[in-house]
Amino acid sequence: MDKAFDMIRDLVTGLTGILVGVIGLGVVAGIVFDNNAWFFGGVLGNLLGVIQQLGDAGIVGLLAAALLYKLLK
Repeated sequence: MDKAFDMIRDLVTGLTGILVGVIGLGVVAGIVFDNNAWFFGGVLGNLLGVIQQLGDAGIVGLLAAALLYKLLK
């Protein structure tokens, strides 16, 4: 049973790493191509929207950002 949980954890960790890389690539593509990139066009706008929502939430947004940072670290 422990091997199954380890396998699932490794899979989720790997997928998270890939998705973080794709988000980074989307942000760079959004900056370089001015949100006109085919696949990555909305990433920068969505990321800015999340940052705006966290900023509007005040201390709760700060705690949520800290939690997200800890989860993705």
